[in-house]
Amino acid sequence: MDQEHQRPYFFFSYARRDYEAEDAFVNQFFNDLRDELGRLVGMGVRVEELAYRDTEQLRLGDDWAEKLAAMLARSRTMVALYSPAYFASLYCGKEWTAFRGRVRRHHEHTGELISALVPVLWEPVVPGELADEVSKIQWAQPDMGEAYARYGLRALLRTAQGEAYEQVVRVVAERVREAAARRLGELPEFDLGAVRGYFPPPAAPEAVSAPGMVRLFIAAGRASEAAAEGGSQTGGWYGAKPWHWAPYHPPIQPSLAARAQQVITAAGHTTTLEEVDSGLGGKLDQAREDSQVSVLLVDPWVAGAERYSSALREYDDQNHPVTGVMVPSGSADPPDGPGRDALWAGVRDVFRRNWLRRSDMEHLFRVKVSRESFDNELTIMVTVAQNKLMDDNLDWGDDGGDAFGLGPGGAPAMPGLSIPAGPPGPRQGPPARLDPGRGRTHLPHQSRGKDNAVPLRGDTDDDH
Repeated sequence: MDQEHQRPYFFFSYARRDYEAEDAFVNQFFNDLRDELGRLVGMGVRVEELAYRDTEQLRLGDDWAEKLAAMLARSRTMVALYSPAYFASLYCGKEWTAFRGRVRRHHEHTGELISALVPVLWEPVVPGELADEVSKIQWAQPDMGEAYARYGLRALLRTAQGEAYEQVVRVVAERVREAAARRLGELPEFDLGAVRGYFPPPAAPEAVSAPGMVRLFIAAGRASEAAAEGGSQTGGWYGAKPWHWAPYHPPIQPSLAARAQQVITAAGHTTTLEEVDSGLGGKLDQAREDSQVSVLLVDPWVAGAERYSSALREYDDQNHPVTGVMVPSGSADPPDGPGRDALWAGVRDVFRRNWLRRSDMEHLFRVKVSRESFDNELTIMVTVAQNKLMDDNLDWGDDGGDAFGLGPGGAPAMPGLSIPAGPPGPRQGPPARLDPGRGRTHLPHQSRGKDNAVPLRGDTDDDH
């Protein structure tokens, strides 16, 4: 078959850093997977028809971005090698998003859902740090083994766990064979450089230039209650009032509330502070009416306590679009195990609806926030809430979603993918912007336009 018209069984998507660090292992997995797939599909299929990998099939003089786009558009499946380096790579994000968009486009047009994007866990990643769209796709199943699910495929190769490794290869090859047997619709020609990927995660947005009011509400324990319960939280983590709670620096101040106020003040805003109580919903509504945003700081140890649970559950059942929630993971939390699982299960029980948003790119509900990331997470949260408040105060008309690149329904089906997704609709204008004096900034998930200088495949600037 002519290379220009081939439809490989799988497109191999990987990070250049992983290849450079462990090129022998990446090569071994690619070759073993291709060989196992060849065994499953039988005779009559040439090697180059089984898999596409840029290092093997790009030729002198090829336009690599154009070639990659063509193969992403035609390959029957894509095998994505998940790792921290993969999710930090600009072009891995473009490849993943383009292929995911192709799967969704096929589903929208035919009603058939083909699991053609096949993830392989190369090195452990933190699910909570991934885009929600990525987290939707399962990357492990029981017959792949516990060691694979916990440590990744690279660890199995490094520790010579041959039997466990071979089992994963067999499972992945079978998944590829099954998905490839169902014909996934091809994409028309598109510009891979113009695709706005789901990762890497966006940098913190610029601080808004116009000052605003941020109302802080805190739900935290007290030292007297902790001592009465006789638990492990009787040290310097708590004080006489909820706003004395210091999960990151026990028993050293500042408390979390004071630290939050410092971060918000440094961004040019003013703050108020009060305890969560039964009137929380009304206060949040009033804050929104007064053009103020709100942030809830919630102690996971007391989220389900009688004093707070009803107010927090009521919040979870309501719609408060300019309110953020942060639930820190303190230095006294139990290590991995039943105790830690029970702690976060309690938080999940209180925030049943919002728990599903914990990795959303909107960034208004964050759990297990570490000491190192607290300041940045809070800055992003306040900025996103301020921008949503700006949107809330303006009448965008019927095309408001389109003006922000979200399209009908308000959610990006294929972020930045410059291919037709169906019959032409009304012309979309450029992203709406406010005058600089009004203080609007870019939302973290909002595109800043097509890259003007696309890095070469594998350049150090991309780390693909």
